[in-house]
Amino acid sequence: MLLDQLPTGQRAEISAIDWSVLPADEGKRLRALGVDEGASVTIRHRGIFFGRDPIALSIGRMTVAIRRVHARAITLRAPDAAPETIA
Repeated sequence: MLLDQLPTGQRAEISAIDWSVLPADEGKRLRALGVDEGASVTIRHRGIFFGRDPIALSIGRMTVAIRRVHARAITLRAPDAAPETIA
């Protein structure tokens, strides 16, 4: 599953990132924010406009806004059968 397909409030782990589709400076910024293989992520909110951009992503104790095109480069491990929801 790709990150942009993850339901809001459900936790998953990043299994792979296709760095080749991201510009080098944007990939460097994402890594600096902790977006990398093995990180646990949750989608907190999606944008309200056409395309649902940006996506607010919880990673660790931070909330990071990323573009949907970046989220499509991130592959997740299958989420747990019982999703963790955020109140």
